[in-house]
Formats: sequence, C-alpha cells, structure tokens
Amino acid sequence: MGEVDVTEVSPELFITGIIFIMLIGSFLSLGVLRFFQLRKKQGGMFMGLSALSFIMLIVVTNAWF
Repeated sequence: MGEVDVTEVSPELFITGIIFIMLIGSFLSLGVLRFFQLRKKQGGMFMGLSALSFIMLIVVTNAWF
C-alpha cells in the first residue's frame, strides 16, 4: 500500500465532508437502533433522513467544490 496525497483537499471540503459523514452516521445508527427496538416508524424516518443527508452531501459537493 502506498501513501495518499491529501494536500489538494481544501479545509472547506474536509470540514464539509466531516460534518456530513457525522450526520449520516448518526441518523443511520439511530435508525438501526430504532428497528431493533421495534419502532419501525421512527427507524424508517431516521433511515430516510440518512439517505436525504447523503443526497445533500452529493448536491453540496457538486455545487461548491
């Protein structure tokens, strides 16, 4: 395995990515938790919010970077 050069990544892109990754991960984990607690409506809502956050990540990244 080689080293990856990340010097071309701007701080704005890095921070945007981190925020969205934390948001997507939080909604995804809460969705799975709610499904295990047999709260299907809340679980589906959190999964939908996770998918929406992922779509917004793609839109924001394509528009600004």
